[in-house]
Amino acid sequence: MRVFLTGATGFIGSEIVTRLVAAGHQVLGLTRSDAGARSLAKAGAEPHLGDIVDLHSLTRGAAGCDGVIHTAFDHDFTRFVENCRKDRRAIEALGSALEGSDRPLVITSGTAMGAVPGRPATEDHFDPEHPNPRVASELAGRDLLDRGVNVSVMRLSQIHDTRRQGLVTEVIALARRTGVSAYVGEGANRWSAAHLADTADLFRLALERRQQGARYHAVAEEGIAFRAIAEAVGRSLGVKATALPPDEAGAHFGWLMTFVDKDMSALSTTTRQALDWHPSGPGLLADLAQLAPAPA
Repeated sequence: MRVFLTGATGFIGSEIVTRLVAAGHQVLGLTRSDAGARSLAKAGAEPHLGDIVDLHSLTRGAAGCDGVIHTAFDHDFTRFVENCRKDRRAIEALGSALEGSDRPLVITSGTAMGAVPGRPATEDHFDPEHPNPRVASELAGRDLLDRGVNVSVMRLSQIHDTRRQGLVTEVIALARRTGVSAYVGEGANRWSAAHLADTADLFRLALERRQQGARYHAVAEEGIAFRAIAEAVGRSLGVKATALPPDEAGAHFGWLMTFVDKDMSALSTTTRQALDWHPSGPGLLADLAQLAPAPA
């Protein structure tokens, strides 16, 4: 299969390139730079110069391929609402190039979209009125489904290896700056996670499955207490893990406060059964144990 991949030089995308090429697929990878083009060529992919805001570059890339995986996203969380709207426009453009065919489009969202208060998120749940701005991505996918496009959704948890760990990367950076690895209250809220290699395999499996309307969860660990995450970060960096009362936590965490006291646990039972997915990579806490200490 010839696959158009956005975000092809990113953290997750670059690993997907490796997995797709190893499985015998041809990859056309979106990149904004000559350096990215060289990196893709070295990995065995064909570069496609463009950007997620250049919608014409997206439609051109998708039009000449047998399937599309869309992982590109602007991760500047200080502009999260705007970036989610940008993602919706990109999904709409990619879908327009596939309309009238059964060529698969796998888009990316977050497990929060499957959340119901009081229980872990599940693949079968989606609230179109969800207050999280990332709902825009799945609304775009739903609109494409209504137009007959073969779209499925990959919802991400905290995707990690020893270099990056999803939102935990920002928690680590804050602990390095402040000398404190903090959690809110008892820190009992839980975050789900999956290793990078397992996640890349899951994207490939979803593309090959071609199941129109499916939702998948990239979740290997259902829920790790945020206190355990903060303590693991503290041990590795050599800084103190500290509980903060809710009325003081906002000043410490800033924009991260939107997430750090929330339960973001999620299940992947349906995903594992549908795609015969068996994640085997290291757990999040194991990868956090490999962090370099904070500078003295």
